[in-house]
Amino acid sequence: MVDKRTIQLFQQRCEQWSPKPRLTVSQWADNNRVLTTESSAEPGPWRTDRAPYQREIMDSIEHWQEVVIMASAQVGKTEFLLNVTGSYIDQDPCPIMHMLPNDDLIKSYSTKRLQPMINASAPLTNKVTAAKGREAGNTMEEKSYPGGYITIVGANSAANLSSRPIQVVLCDEVDRYPVSAGKEGDPVKLATARTTTFRHKRRHLFVSTPLDKDTSRIYEMYEDSTAEKWNMRCPHCGELQPLEFTQLDFEYYASESGEIVVTRAEYRCIQCGMLGTEKAWKSSEGEWVATKTHTKRRGFHINQLASPWSDWRTIAGEFLIAKREGPEKLKTFINTVLGEPWEEKRKQMNHKQLQQRQYDYGADVPAGVKILTAAIDTQSDRLEVEVIGWGAGKENWRIEYHRIYGNLATDQPWNDLREYLQRHWQDARGWKFPIAAAFIDSGGHFTKEVYDFAAPLEHRKIYAIKGMGQNTKSGETIPLIYRQTTTDLSSAKLFILGVDEGKAKVVAGLKITEPGPLYSHFPKQEKGYTEEYFLSLTAEIQKRKRVDGVERKIWIKIRNRNEAFDLAVYNRAVIELLNPPLSDMDPWAFRPDIITTPGQPAQKLVPKRRQGVRESI
Repeated sequence: MVDKRTIQLFQQRCEQWSPKPRLTVSQWADNNRVLTTESSAEPGPWRTDRAPYQREIMDSIEHWQEVVIMASAQVGKTEFLLNVTGSYIDQDPCPIMHMLPNDDLIKSYSTKRLQPMINASAPLTNKVTAAKGREAGNTMEEKSYPGGYITIVGANSAANLSSRPIQVVLCDEVDRYPVSAGKEGDPVKLATARTTTFRHKRRHLFVSTPLDKDTSRIYEMYEDSTAEKWNMRCPHCGELQPLEFTQLDFEYYASESGEIVVTRAEYRCIQCGMLGTEKAWKSSEGEWVATKTHTKRRGFHINQLASPWSDWRTIAGEFLIAKREGPEKLKTFINTVLGEPWEEKRKQMNHKQLQQRQYDYGADVPAGVKILTAAIDTQSDRLEVEVIGWGAGKENWRIEYHRIYGNLATDQPWNDLREYLQRHWQDARGWKFPIAAAFIDSGGHFTKEVYDFAAPLEHRKIYAIKGMGQNTKSGETIPLIYRQTTTDLSSAKLFILGVDEGKAKVVAGLKITEPGPLYSHFPKQEKGYTEEYFLSLTAEIQKRKRVDGVERKIWIKIRNRNEAFDLAVYNRAVIELLNPPLSDMDPWAFRPDIITTPGQPAQKLVPKRRQGVRESI
């Protein structure tokens, strides 16, 4: 007869020898993942129930070869990648690749996201080799464990994308990838090609906040998928529906200081029309509803309206501020809060329509201007100068377009320019505005002369610049204020500008047809604004063209003379470099009688309460 103790020992041995049941990614995370203060505002054990929409997204990787997540910020999208990584290391070890937009992000991602997850999870800590230097199996870019490794790469590095087989490719923020990894082509295709040998076991997970609809990788992938949306039930009628911003109903007012205060935000059911509170909607059960059928790719879209880390009143306030401050802020809101791609309104710029905006300001500097900037372009026989005034929301008023003729190899035109930049422009009150800062192009035939002119005037914020287009290797668009360096002929400061981004910003502003943020005003012809100027301002358009086998958006001239367009870009760069608080600041001007900065108080906004407001985007 077998005693009870023997039976217990036998059962324990059977449990030890029996294979562990395979957990889904969400089950593994709930059992093993611990969030730390290094990587989360809510440290402690991972709880998928905190944001239930995460469960299906994470678990889908078990059965689908490709999963696409088009999401806003603050929905935990990077955590999807980390949980998938942890689950595979612990349960199905294999080669895994994390691909980031560029190499510069590897250190931060490795030390602040990946390594803290490994350190806080006992199953992972026991498997991943401890870091002991470059010779060990755990470095900044690569971490080894029995049966596989994790490699972290930048999408801009072709060499790291074309060697060694990979079973699981995890792509983060794919809309920020360059169009080409060097000259090797699309980094997404290069990375996924490395999974070919794994056939049915390979997995591709793509996560990103979308950017521009025309060029968005994540949007294109999402459209070619099951295209699922997170639906929640109306607390009144129980109808399932995706949470759309157009159904958010809110009230707000502007305080005396101009601050927008949202007092109420509720959601109106698209079926029964009843309003429900945020708590009531988010307490209801949700589910993913597919809008398309697909055999190989599952796609999910989620926005901040469903996130437990966002609240509706804040979202409504962010929208109102973005709408007030213009298209660029509105684009950011649509991308990062709604998780949707920005679609540029197709409207060809017409020089005659811009010319029709001309009117008499009544003074050199019209009301609304807070600060003046200048931009200078060098030509073979002249200097072209434009002065622009800036107000709240970067609303701008052209002040004067001026030419200085002469031989630029001599001192005279440079002396004339120095004198011109020391001028003051006067408004209707008699206040005099100086030029706050200026950029002068050094990319022509008189580079040394430009450096010699700008260097002694840097204390007045007059700097030499050089423009750059797209990154020729990756196709990445360079930020407008790209970097500051020193000139190759002296120790003077030189700013490198991303002119492609600058041109896009200028054109977006010119397309605005109502006064307000980013709108452009033009004075009468006597200030230098002839038809020739408007033809020059609209001398370039953006078109798609294949470069080195990759389709890119490039700027091409439709007219030979484009100096006005360039100067508009340089002036936009100056105001972004200064970054003054234009909405709140007193005008940078001088009273001619006392020569001091005026103490005029900022214009007060009248408090305004609006009932049942549902503003449109």
